[in-house]
Amino acid sequence: MQKIILLIIILLSQVVFSAPKITETEKLTATCKVWGFLKYYHPEVAGGKVNWDNQLLEKLPKIEKAQTKEEFSLILENWIDELGPVQEIAPIAIPKDVKFFDKNFDLSWFNNKLFSKKLSKKLKFIEENRFQSTEEFEYGFDGLKFVKNYFDLDYTNKGSRILMLFGYWNLIEYYFPYKYVMDQKWDLSLEQTLPFVTNAPSEGDFYLALKKLTSKLNDSHVETPIYGTKVSWKGLNYFPATGKIIDEKLVITEILGDSLAEAGNIKIGTVITKINGKTIKELIEQNRDLISASNEVKFLDKVVNPILRNESENVAVEFLKDGKYETKTMFWSDYHDSHRNEFKKGAIKPKEKFKLLDSNIGYVNMGVIKPKNIPDMIDALKSTKAIVFDMRNYPNDTWKEISDFLNAEEKKFCDYTEPYLKYPGRYQWVEGRKCGFENKDNYKGKVVVLLNEKSLSQSEWTAMCFQTAGNTTIIGSQTAGTDGNAIDIDFKGFHTRYTGLGVYYPDGRETQRIGIIPDIEIKPTIKGIQEGKDEVLDRALLFIETGK
Repeated sequence: MQKIILLIIILLSQVVFSAPKITETEKLTATCKVWGFLKYYHPEVAGGKVNWDNQLLEKLPKIEKAQTKEEFSLILENWIDELGPVQEIAPIAIPKDVKFFDKNFDLSWFNNKLFSKKLSKKLKFIEENRFQSTEEFEYGFDGLKFVKNYFDLDYTNKGSRILMLFGYWNLIEYYFPYKYVMDQKWDLSLEQTLPFVTNAPSEGDFYLALKKLTSKLNDSHVETPIYGTKVSWKGLNYFPATGKIIDEKLVITEILGDSLAEAGNIKIGTVITKINGKTIKELIEQNRDLISASNEVKFLDKVVNPILRNESENVAVEFLKDGKYETKTMFWSDYHDSHRNEFKKGAIKPKEKFKLLDSNIGYVNMGVIKPKNIPDMIDALKSTKAIVFDMRNYPNDTWKEISDFLNAEEKKFCDYTEPYLKYPGRYQWVEGRKCGFENKDNYKGKVVVLLNEKSLSQSEWTAMCFQTAGNTTIIGSQTAGTDGNAIDIDFKGFHTRYTGLGVYYPDGRETQRIGIIPDIEIKPTIKGIQEGKDEVLDRALLFIETGK
């Protein structure tokens, strides 16, 4: 009998000591999701009655000590209980006029393998009896309502770094409309980032980890400059020109510093193949996880800037000319020196807002023209056989005045999805914008819109508007694939932004990551740039004349 009892004791002790331990990343990933959910759903927390940031900092040491999922789950259960009872209310009715867009919404993680059944039930109960916000979503939505400006935190402290990460990750989790089209699941991005945040040896390393996380949004609105660290733009030197990547080569398209470019014999069409021994392809991949872009064409556009800046003033550059490669050591200078001609009064001739081309064809530079200029533009170009609206730039909110001129009747050109604040994480469809009006004197000629990877956000939205005219042809190449309002957020050490509103065609077609699809695709070539041609505009003029 004693032997049997001893055997049972041994077996029980083996079960206890063999209980699987959980990793820090597993615990923090789950904690992040619970903390964010309670932040937006729990009546006491979402109602602002507790200092939720401080509570996280207080709980992190206990969470770190938890060895098993049972210990970990109990900490979270007790934490919820400490907030006080959640009042059970009648089932929350969704208004009849609310139509959900739920591709982003998923609370199935309530059944996480680390959670006890009791904890999962508590979370579900809170969802069903959630805080009911009295706020209405506004187009000028401020992400800082949901993430504080964490300027005062000491990011040499592990807990502060975790708090910052949790705040940002949950903002995107609940209030980013395009989470469903990211290349990888946002959960996985959190898991991958956590070890770099918890173990960051310096603030600079922490900021770099967050910068890499922002790239996972696959959103061209996202810009994340980092200030005052080794990855800052401050103290960097620049090539005296900029360009475009074609066939894994960098082709110069614009001179930014006249004297420096002249000293290096840099001209429009100059082809760069290597910088400090690295090929353009290698430099592209080196920056792959540091840049957020909705698609590859916009990534290649955004990657030009980091390729053409360097910590050193003396940089070895390999050029390709007439089939031969030549390497020269060049002098690169700080930003203001390399962009000197931008600050010299009268150095750059003002760009024309609009003009009349040969064959009675109008041309409008959408990046320059402003609403006050539209009456003069209409008067000058209303009798043309076609107008080319060059939107390979960023317009100045001229969509209404121009679309009123182009359209014979009122038409809707987009619908939106916006956060439904009474059910965080869920988006609702809302009526979009209309343009035009009953106008018998509308423009009767052909409308051509030029687009490329520089066409971002308002450019794409305006192109959607112009498409309603019925006689519109889009010529060029894939656009940036970023449509909706940009929300800016400042934190200690860096600034970031993201798209806060979903934009779709009235028939539900998506624009994010896809962009505006051209009717006629044409891209610049190295040869064309070297010959000083605008191949996209040339193709538009050919279409106007031939209809093909």
